[in-house]
This record gives sequence, C-alpha cells and structure tokens, in this order.
Amino acid sequence: MICSENECDQIAAVLLHIPWEENRAVCAPHARVLARKDGIVPDPLPDSADDLLEED
Repeated sequence: MICSENECDQIAAVLLHIPWEENRAVCAPHARVLARKDGIVPDPLPDSADDLLEED
C-alpha cells in the first residue's frame, strides 16, 4: 500500500486515526509530522495492512 499523501510514493507504515475526517494510511515521515496534531492517533500497520483497510 502506498502513502495516501499527495505526490508521495513511499510505502504506508502507519494508519492515522483522524476524528474529523477519514482515517489515512501514510508513510513514516508523514506520520511523524501529522501525528503531532491534537486528536490524531497513529497506529503502526502490520505487514498485511492491505487486508485491514479493506475490512473497514
């Protein structure tokens, strides 16, 4: 799975739980920046992350 941020082609490593919008799978560098905002909870993705997101 690829990072959901625009123009980023890195592998997604973290699922961000964002209360005011849809959850996003992002790469580690984007997670470090975005998870600093109040209310966002980062959750590391397992190797089989593609299967997890399809279940939601």
